[in-house]
Amino acid sequence: MAVRKLILVSIIIVNLIIISFGIIFTPRWFWLLIIPVPLLIIAVYHSVQTSHAILRNYPLVGYFRYIFESIRPELRQYFWESDTDGRPFNRRQRSIVYQRAKNQRETVAFGMQSDPQAIGNEWIAHSIFPTHIENHDLRTMVGNNACKQPYSLSIYNISAMSYGALSKTAITALNKGAALQNFAHNTGEGGISNYHISGGDLIWQIGTGYFGCRDEHGYFDADLFTEKAHRPYVKMIELKISQGAKPGHGGILPAAKNTPEVAAIRHVVPGTDVMSPPAHSAFSSPLEMMQFVQKLRDLSGAKPIGFKICIGDKQEFIDICHAMQTTQIFPDFISVDGSEGGTGAAPLEFTDNLGMPLYDALTFITKTLINFGLKKHIKIIASSRIVTGFDLLKAIALGADACYSARGMMFALGCIQALKCNEDVCPVGVATQRPHLYKGLDVEDKYVRVAQFHRNTLRATVEIMEACGFKTLDDVTADKFFRKTDNITTLSFQDIYFKDTGRLNKRENSFAKEEFLNH
Repeated sequence: MAVRKLILVSIIIVNLIIISFGIIFTPRWFWLLIIPVPLLIIAVYHSVQTSHAILRNYPLVGYFRYIFESIRPELRQYFWESDTDGRPFNRRQRSIVYQRAKNQRETVAFGMQSDPQAIGNEWIAHSIFPTHIENHDLRTMVGNNACKQPYSLSIYNISAMSYGALSKTAITALNKGAALQNFAHNTGEGGISNYHISGGDLIWQIGTGYFGCRDEHGYFDADLFTEKAHRPYVKMIELKISQGAKPGHGGILPAAKNTPEVAAIRHVVPGTDVMSPPAHSAFSSPLEMMQFVQKLRDLSGAKPIGFKICIGDKQEFIDICHAMQTTQIFPDFISVDGSEGGTGAAPLEFTDNLGMPLYDALTFITKTLINFGLKKHIKIIASSRIVTGFDLLKAIALGADACYSARGMMFALGCIQALKCNEDVCPVGVATQRPHLYKGLDVEDKYVRVAQFHRNTLRATVEIMEACGFKTLDDVTADKFFRKTDNITTLSFQDIYFKDTGRLNKRENSFAKEEFLNH
């Protein structure tokens, strides 16, 4: 109270002195009131308001707290973080994406910066007999016997990001980049916009809100789905069950991003917060889910149909596998999202405390599918913080056939990890619907960067494979990857993730026991 009174009295005295000088000497003195009068108004207001205790006790100086708090992420990122600090991606990871996207020099000097003895450090065993791989366009064929239009999928693709969450210029650049380098672009659950059809192959994601294929009540509309699923640029269809950043929680589109154009694409009311339901209304059990997968397959002309899931309760996925066996309906692919996956908007607890991390989930799904005899029908796509060739090969070693990247592709567009995706104020025009911001993202420049990032990442992946003696992706196995698990112990991924099942035989989609291999 004493501080507040002192500030008020001081400002009042300053104003009175200036007014007195203006009366006694010259009216020009009154110009000096342009500063103390607003300060007086601010001080009086904050002395009586009750919302902010700091500003009530320190009506002027208290503002510095809020100013520094607002720029804290920038101060930390640009001045205090080391190259190996920073979350969710450190500067070293961001830099390699920028360099590859711009075709700049990507080599580093003077040795590794991370501590090789640190717990969690990972590495891969190289070979003294490197191989040579001619084809850098690494791909996998998606589509089992029930699929009439199988798709040759790149092992590295654009993960689900909706128009609405991302700007029209960002979506257009991503799609044109996918077209230039011949890889796939997942639409996200927001539906297919005009900006998704710039030449790139699409994986159309269907979420719980059925955006783009819903009736006026929000239920699945078979006719709308059929019309869009038959479009030639829709190569695969992904049923979103859950995602890593907010498993068990529907998607969130803030009202600020829900423009009339976005609303028309999604078939919702513009200018409102759009909350996708946490669960699907078209099915409510594993058996019904498989029947819905078959329905999508029939309506689409038998294009590859899969689903995206973040593992929570393991038994639920086991039940889904039982349903596959019972119905003999096999999805063509499963996208597994780790809990470390990103999103534009999610509750803190869902982001930090729900869901299984990617590598645990990936190995669980791989082992479960193989134990049920289902892996031969189903390809696995992994997603979560996959931005380098090493990241790609780690996922493939643990059972993935291909990978997605969302934030890596955003970095290629120019994302600076401002962490403002949910505020519609993205400074580089990627995650915003504000014209003065998204117009700063030049499509003709950025789509080339997206393509170059993809090409250079696959080139780096092939270089690692050659150094390790791998001739094909089938040779990328868990026993070649290692992790420091404590101060004195280093274990292979085989020992960490497949200890009780034997070595993963990718060609046979089975586990080979060590005794047989040794024999």
